[in-house]
Amino acid sequence: VDKTRMMRVMVTGGSGLVGKAIERVLQEEGAREGEEWIFLTSKDANLMDLEETRAVFQKHRPTHVIHLAAMVGGLFKNMRQNLDFWRSNMYINDNVLQTAHEVDVVKVVSCLSTCIFPDKTTYPIDETMIHNGPPHDSNFGYAYAKRMIDVHNRAYFEKYDRRYTAVIPTNVFGPHDNFNIEDGHVLPGLIHKTYKAQKEGTALHVWGSGRPLRQFIYSLDLARLFLWVLREYDEVDPIILSVGEEDEVSIKEAANVVVQALEFKGEVVYDTSKADGQFKKTASNTKLRKYLPEFTFTPFPEAIKKTCDWFVDNYDIARK
Repeated sequence: VDKTRMMRVMVTGGSGLVGKAIERVLQEEGAREGEEWIFLTSKDANLMDLEETRAVFQKHRPTHVIHLAAMVGGLFKNMRQNLDFWRSNMYINDNVLQTAHEVDVVKVVSCLSTCIFPDKTTYPIDETMIHNGPPHDSNFGYAYAKRMIDVHNRAYFEKYDRRYTAVIPTNVFGPHDNFNIEDGHVLPGLIHKTYKAQKEGTALHVWGSGRPLRQFIYSLDLARLFLWVLREYDEVDPIILSVGEEDEVSIKEAANVVVQALEFKGEVVYDTSKADGQFKKTASNTKLRKYLPEFTFTPFPEAIKKTCDWFVDNYDIARK
């Protein structure tokens, strides 16, 4: 690939948590010379529709694609909609990858999720273990659809020598997240709930026991890593983008950090009648560290504080 060639990077799902973070990092650090960036939202094209997908690719003629668009939701939404998650994401991914190939896109970086990992497994999980057994029952539709991106990438490489790859972030959080309490992910849900309990002078009810462990990655750290993957990472095999195993925190610890960040003074109650989901899904970032030994992650309390501040300042426009 000629590195001097102009890079026209099209980002699908550009208005979401990760898309907004990439946009902000580019604003703060400046795009590289020869790079042009296009951020798509669902208003620009319905990627479940092949014709609309082709039209938007024809319009922007990208050389590179960061594929973030997906039908997503937290644990409780996934448990109700496995079929919809499977079909919608299969359509989106097939349309994006096939159209990218048709218009001769040099590189696609897709976004997977740690929920794709096998449920019954040894820890920590690494990139070679993605397909070693079924994912957790709670969200198998979404998980299998995301796994298929890896299959797709390997097949494009085998048949056409395409360098389409994927990253696997752990639990992402930050500004522009979906803070919906029913359907959102654990951290933004906690932030919104704590904010409400603070406002209403009530107790904070955390769903589940608080014992499960998670690795959380701040969206702006992830954005910087995405840029590195796009510009430098040359493998088709996916790469886990995560803080180290030593930085795993329990839901209870995360809730305590949120409580401190929002200066919540009320009672915190754990509702153990609610499901916990997987106890842990510890991922290894050894491969990332081999490439980027010096990369520093934003400390968790600082990242939570920034996210809480953003939510409070942008309460009216935040997705919730």
